[in-house]
Amino acid sequence: MELDTAVDFARTHRQSVLTTIRANGRPQLSNVVHGVFDDGLIRVSITADRVKYRNLSREPWAALHVTRRDFWAYVVLEGDVELSPVATRPDDATVEELIEYYRALTGEHDDWDAYRAAMVADRRVVVRIRPNRAYGMLPSG
Repeated sequence: MELDTAVDFARTHRQSVLTTIRANGRPQLSNVVHGVFDDGLIRVSITADRVKYRNLSREPWAALHVTRRDFWAYVVLEGDVELSPVATRPDDATVEELIEYYRALTGEHDDWDAYRAAMVADRRVVVRIRPNRAYGMLPSG
């Protein structure tokens, strides 16, 4: 499957399963919402207290399984991962990136100050996946 085709599918289907690698080499899967951005990166918001954060910190690689609502079309995007710093201040670069992520997926927030405070309280991180391999099954035509 062409990488561009898989990325285009992921642009319009945002619910996915993020696969990371545990310390014992086995996969760990989490349901997430992702966004595909103009810079070619796929972004996911996670918290620094979760297993997937520890897995990605140790092994910066992920696979993202994206499926159509009816389950009969899917793509898997694999790629190297970069993690943003943990959000620590309402005005830090991570919170700004989380605002871009939110706007791209949802639009405007009713209270950006509350959102900023929540990102810091949650210890949010942005996972940036640079896809370099794709496979799956999409209908032809």
